[in-house]
This record gives sequence, C-alpha cells and structure tokens, in this order.
Amino acid sequence: MIPEQFWLTDAQFSKIAPHLPTDTRGKARVDDRRVISGIVQVLKSGGRWVDAPPEYGPKKTLYNRYVRWAAKGVWVDLFHALAQAGGPPTEVLIDSSAVKAHRSASGGKGGRKNQAIGRSRGGRTTKIHALTDAQCRPIAFMLTAGNVADCTAGAELLAHLPPCEVLHGDKGYDSNAIRRRIEDGGALPNIPPKANRKWKNCFSPLLYRNRNAIERMFCRLKDFRRVATRYDRNAVNFLAAVCLAATVAYWL
Repeated sequence: MIPEQFWLTDAQFSKIAPHLPTDTRGKARVDDRRVISGIVQVLKSGGRWVDAPPEYGPKKTLYNRYVRWAAKGVWVDLFHALAQAGGPPTEVLIDSSAVKAHRSASGGKGGRKNQAIGRSRGGRTTKIHALTDAQCRPIAFMLTAGNVADCTAGAELLAHLPPCEVLHGDKGYDSNAIRRRIEDGGALPNIPPKANRKWKNCFSPLLYRNRNAIERMFCRLKDFRRVATRYDRNAVNFLAAVCLAATVAYWL
C-alpha cells in the first residue's frame, strides 16, 4: 500500500461490513473494502473519479458504487447506524457551514432549489446543517441552499434531535419556534438572545464556551476536499459524501 493513499483497516471495515447491502443480484460484488477505500480516497483528494489511483480498481466501479448506494441511502444509513451506536449525548450542538458550489455542480434536475444550491454573498453555495455532541462527533446532517436562514432549516433538522439535556446554538437559532421545539423534546435551549429581544431568555455563557466543538467538526470535515467544495450535481450524492466523510473521520 502507498502511504499517501487511504485504505480501511481491518477494524474499520469490521464496523462497516454489517451495514452493507446483502441483496446483490447476479454477479457477486468485487472487494468492498478496496472499492470503499477508493471512494474515500477520491473524497479526500478532491480529484476527478477518472483520476483515481489504479490500485483501487476500475474507476467506473468506484463511481457507480458511490452513486448507486447514494441513491439507495446506503451511505446515510451507515452514518446514522454508527452514530446511534455511540449512545445518547448529554449536550447537543447545532450550526451550519456554507460550501462553494463548483461550476460542475450546475444543471441538476429540478433546478438549483431542488438540488440545494442558492446564491448568497459568497456566490453559488450549499449549506450543511449539522447536529453534533460535545465531543465533536456529528449526529445528523441536512442540506439547503446557501441563502436559507439557519432558523428555517433548524426547525426541520431538530426532528433528528436525540434525547439530551442541553442544546447549544448561536443567535441565528434564537426564535420562539426553535425554542419551543427544543423544550418539547425535553432539552434546555442554551441560545444567546438577539439584541432586539424585549424579553431576554435564560442563557449560560459558561456552558456556551463548549460550542466551538461543532466548528472544529466542520473544519475536520472540510479536510475532505470534495466536502469543502461541492462538485456533485445531485444533492443526494453530495449528502452521501458528507455522511461518508463524517463516518470515516469520527465513527470508525
């Protein structure tokens, strides 16, 4: 093995293997470990699929496996299965991060709105919304266009909120609807109130100091260059890249 290339270890692949599809028809799949390692290598390097190193096998096999399993939800289900195995967190953090959409991400079916691409001050962007625990480990992801407000997407993302005691968010999530949603789930919303609020809600700066964990999670996730810049035309494929990168970085 070449040191610069990514290869799943025996321990890592043993965690993944039970969650891979078993309903294969016809000819048996080629080496899953080699193919998945090749897919992760492309996500890390940010290169084109056609430029994948030959040690991982045919380039078409890597691309087809990635796209077909993304359409079936295999990569997202794998991420959720391993994240849930970590147990319920005491504290949960919510935030978002924008990524630039490359010109090759244009032209998806249904237009930019359906493919989670919007125009903001940074140009054409996609927002990755996430929930993490206090140890930087991601729990859930959601994609929206880059011009969608955090409080708008946060209401939908909170449907994936696991049982916890406290949820930390920045001022972008300071809305009555978000606070009620968090409290209905049995958690305490620790969100700094906006300056224009007449009634200042309870907020603990001491607990809020740990919120940088989700910022560090996004930084590590963007070490995967196909996450830092969106090249995928289909939003389903890009979400699969985010989930697979998070699985490798935090749950293996």
